[in-house]
Amino acid sequence: MLFAGLLFLIGTLDELAVDLLWLWLRLTGRARTERIAEDQVHRALTGPAAVFIPAWREAAVIGPTVRHALQHWPHDRLRLYVGCYRNDPATIEAVLAAAQGDPRLRLVIHGRYGPSTKADCLNRLYRALEDDERRAGRTARMVVMHDAEDMIDPAALSVLDTHIEAADLVQLPVLPHPLSGSRWVASHYCEEFAEAHGKAMVVRDALRAGLPTAGVGCAIARHALAQLDSKNGGQGPFAAECLTEDYELGLGVAALGGRSRFVRCRTADGRLVATRACFPARLDSAVRQKTRWVHGIAFQSWDRLGWGRRPVDLWMRLRDRRGPLTALVLAVAYLLLALVALGWIGELAGFGFAPDPSPVLFVLLAVNLAGFAWRAAWRFAFTAREYGVAEGVRAVLRIPVANVIAIMAGRRALCGYVASLTGREPSWDKTSHTIHPAIAQEAGANQ
Repeated sequence: MLFAGLLFLIGTLDELAVDLLWLWLRLTGRARTERIAEDQVHRALTGPAAVFIPAWREAAVIGPTVRHALQHWPHDRLRLYVGCYRNDPATIEAVLAAAQGDPRLRLVIHGRYGPSTKADCLNRLYRALEDDERRAGRTARMVVMHDAEDMIDPAALSVLDTHIEAADLVQLPVLPHPLSGSRWVASHYCEEFAEAHGKAMVVRDALRAGLPTAGVGCAIARHALAQLDSKNGGQGPFAAECLTEDYELGLGVAALGGRSRFVRCRTADGRLVATRACFPARLDSAVRQKTRWVHGIAFQSWDRLGWGRRPVDLWMRLRDRRGPLTALVLAVAYLLLALVALGWIGELAGFGFAPDPSPVLFVLLAVNLAGFAWRAAWRFAFTAREYGVAEGVRAVLRIPVANVIAIMAGRRALCGYVASLTGREPSWDKTSHTIHPAIAQEAGANQ
């Protein structure tokens, strides 16, 4: 109880510091959400833009993604690069069918048999971009990254184009789409991203700490990618051996001295300019996805990126890498709850009496209980702001589900990291996608 209580207290103080900083930014107007006028949504780009979409066995969702992007981004200086593998004909056919002959689509077939890693596919797209630039005699201004299951926002490209002028990396929020058929698993991503991209990333941006990208809805200045490629010895700007190349990309730009921005913007009708996506609806798929995140961010980046020199970077990397420790503490806490329940049953059966907690332990438990209530209130508030009051209430009720997934992912990530120390080559341990936000929205509207 003392072990779990002290570590919960440390975590509460850490979150409280972020909360207070966010409140200060709001009060001083530095965390104000921008607004984009309706006539600026499809304004002409100030330079060529390339959108990278790596895809492996995404025939179920890549079609709606490509079709939606080309339809809602009518810019003539846009080029959509979709990377497929030679042994994945279904995805290739889906891409070509969705493009409907649009000349802005560039289908890139990877010479390797898939899957390699997502970063390896991105590096292949980067080489295709270089080839096109040499042929055209001009370079792209920015590269925008997206996943095969994303639903882009019509205003996103214009917002990214505006802010890349004064930054080397720009990240927009991610807004998971709640699934009515998976209220407890898929929808628990809603509150996590609502709070992370509504508060934590805002604070990180204000502190000028390195911003990890989400891998979607982010733009990187073309010259920054060239610098990363040069730093990697010409092997490509993306870390092909890493499971979370998007995380390393953002911190890599910061290590080069680049300026990163996290931008929250709303349209005239109040819509948040964000990337929308459907997340895993099954428990095993959610655990698998979060295992990859914990493995890449907490373990691989510890080896590969170190801790940073600035105190604020050290603080943020500690927060990024707390996943395994959080899993351990949560597991101990739930075990403790089970033991306390057994103790109460034993006491009611007359087998003895539980000792009274010491005054120090009692105060620690009271503080942690208050901290839990504080955290639940923030989770409700940020979720309700984006999804409504009903989803905000469900977000609080889903806390145990999120904790169980975190425990399972932490254990699997540790086992995977230990296995990787034997020299096993990483592969694209990707999530299977069968639902697209555009299709899910249409289904919801028709119900």
